[in-house]
Amino acid sequence: MTFDQIAALVVLVTVVGVLIHGKIRSDVAALSAAAALLLMGVIRPVEVQSAFASPAVIALACLFVIAYAIELSGLLGLLIRQATALCARLGAAGLWLVIVLCGAASAFLNNTPIVVLAAPVVKDVANSLNLSPKRFLIPLSYITIMGGACTLIGTSTNLLVNDMARNAGQSVFSMFEITPVGLIVAAAGGLYLFLVGGRMLGKADESVPGLPHAPEQTGDGMMGDIELFSVAKPFDARRAAISMLVFVAVILAAATGVAPIAASAFAGAVVLILFRVISPEEAYAGLRPEVLLLIAGMVVVGLAIEVTGLAASGTDLLIDFIRPFGPLVALAILYGVTLFATEFLSNAAVAVLITPVAVALAESLGVDPRPFLIAVMMAASAAFATPFGYQTNVLVFQVGEYKYMDFVRIGVPLNLVTWVVGVAVIPLFFPF
Repeated sequence: MTFDQIAALVVLVTVVGVLIHGKIRSDVAALSAAAALLLMGVIRPVEVQSAFASPAVIALACLFVIAYAIELSGLLGLLIRQATALCARLGAAGLWLVIVLCGAASAFLNNTPIVVLAAPVVKDVANSLNLSPKRFLIPLSYITIMGGACTLIGTSTNLLVNDMARNAGQSVFSMFEITPVGLIVAAAGGLYLFLVGGRMLGKADESVPGLPHAPEQTGDGMMGDIELFSVAKPFDARRAAISMLVFVAVILAAATGVAPIAASAFAGAVVLILFRVISPEEAYAGLRPEVLLLIAGMVVVGLAIEVTGLAASGTDLLIDFIRPFGPLVALAILYGVTLFATEFLSNAAVAVLITPVAVALAESLGVDPRPFLIAVMMAASAAFATPFGYQTNVLVFQVGEYKYMDFVRIGVPLNLVTWVVGVAVIPLFFPF
């Protein structure tokens, strides 16, 4: 092995260990890894610059600003409260309908503010109906996670996989190209939660004193503190109307191919500032730099693994093992590895590490890489087995006063359900 390969491998192992340990913020860990690779000359400054200016980072930053403008207008909170009040008349079925609506909204908006706003309302309504809130809060988190995987912009993971696939010479995904697969996987997962998971949770409604505190760092690179998000925004009709019009225009422009998502989102964010729907200070506050810097730092690590040849060497070993079994088994293994990794690492880290492997694996088998890329998109967001794998899991863990094992009991079977359905469905829409 060359010096660059050894250095890149040491940095990779170190940053993965730090992320699993969880005592250091993942954005700090990723940036430290990028700095180390730059200082050792493994990567060039221009490559670091390209990572921080990638279309995925630009699109995410601007989408965060637009989503924050919608949140500040009070529209999101108003819609959730009105929907919950209306559906409360239907009892448990009404609460499940609210959860489904939150999942649908997560296909376009960041699911963290959705869950922050919805969780206390769902809990109060469940208590008023003499139903266990535990029956609904974990499904609320899980369904918003699955909803986010239904569109290109629903989660940062999809945008990042799309960006890395473009860098690997693959054609970019359109806004709703992954939607059929995402909807079927989400429907299967939702059906499991409705028929099995929710009933299991409803039987374990005793409150547990002295719950372990959620760690400061969560798997998606964000802080696990519900107080970071305000839940009481007064409704402003003007700001709400303009924010939604701009958001819809951004989606339509990207979906119809008028402009790339990064360009349309950037224009939308600027329009909101020019129309004084959101102030520059509020726009900066909505950027969520911890997520953007985590992604940029991990992209640098991914580039180092690729340019030093480590990715090619590792993929060759994997290919020698998988090739005799064919593309379907390879897809299932890749999906399973991604599912396992995302429970311990950030979504961004998993996307960066596995996307190049997915492309190389497909090419070595002589098949279209697209099914493998979609498998990474679906699996990298599926952090169901622990309360600390995803920000919304941490939030409902606190609100619902769950035990740690509640997530294991419900999340592991959900992982298996989505794994089987995903592997079965992906080739139907995206043949090898």
